[in-house]
Amino acid sequence: MGMYITLTIIGIIVLFIVSMFKILNEYERGVIFMLGRFYKVKGPGLIIVIPLIQEMVKTDLRTIVLDVPSQDVISQDNVSVKVNAVIYFRIIDPEKAVIQVANVFDATSQLAQTTLRSVLGKHELDEMLSERDKLNADIQDILDTHTDAWGIKVTNVEIKHVDLDESMIRAIARQAEAERSRRAKVIHAEGEKQASESLVNAANMLATNGQAMQLRYLQTLTDVAGEKSSTIVFPLPMDVIEPLMRKMGVEPGKGKE
Repeated sequence: MGMYITLTIIGIIVLFIVSMFKILNEYERGVIFMLGRFYKVKGPGLIIVIPLIQEMVKTDLRTIVLDVPSQDVISQDNVSVKVNAVIYFRIIDPEKAVIQVANVFDATSQLAQTTLRSVLGKHELDEMLSERDKLNADIQDILDTHTDAWGIKVTNVEIKHVDLDESMIRAIARQAEAERSRRAKVIHAEGEKQASESLVNAANMLATNGQAMQLRYLQTLTDVAGEKSSTIVFPLPMDVIEPLMRKMGVEPGKGKE
C-alpha cells in the first residue's frame, strides 16, 4: 500500500514537471499570466509555465486574411450597392492583443465592416468603381489607426466586388454609350474643322498662284480620264487657253484675221 502511494506521488510529480515545459513555434508567442496578472511574453522555443500559478495564452504572429462579409452601402449619389473586401493584418504586440480586446479577430472584423460602410458612403459610385486603390488606402489607414491599441498592424485592404442591381447596370451602360457617342461627335467635329482649315489654305494658295491652279486642273482631268467613261466634256479656263492663243498669234478675246 505504501509503495502504491509512493509511485502515485512520483507519477504526479513527473506529470507536473512535464506539464511545465511548452514548445512554441517560431511564429508563436505565449502571453504569461501569474496569479491573474500579466507577467511577460515568452517564446519562441522551449519555455516553462508553472501549473496552477501561471497561465499561458498562445498568439499567432503570422499574417491573417480576414474576409469582410458583403455590406450594403449607399453612395454619396444615393446608389445602393453591395461591397465586400478582404483585410490582411497581423499581431505585432501579443500583450495588447490578449489584454486590450476579448477576441481580436471578431473585433477587427466588426471594425472593418463599419469602416467599409463609412468610407464608401462618402464617395460617389464612379469613385468606387474607378478609384479603388485610393479607397483601399483610406480604409487601411483608418483600420490601422484604430487597431493600434489592440497590437494589430493592418498591412493591406482590398475591395473585391462592388455589386449593382440590374437597373443600375443598364443605366451605367446607357451612360457609357452616351459618352462614347459624345466623344465620336467631338472627334468628327474636330476633323471637319481641320479639314475646312486645310481647304481654306489650299484655296488661298491656288488663288495666288495661277500655275498651281493649272496643275491642279490638269490633275483633275487626269483623274477623270482614268475613269470608265466614253465621253468627257470639260471646260477650259482662260488661264490655260491664253498662253496657247498667244503662241498662235491670236489675242485673247479677238478672232484671227
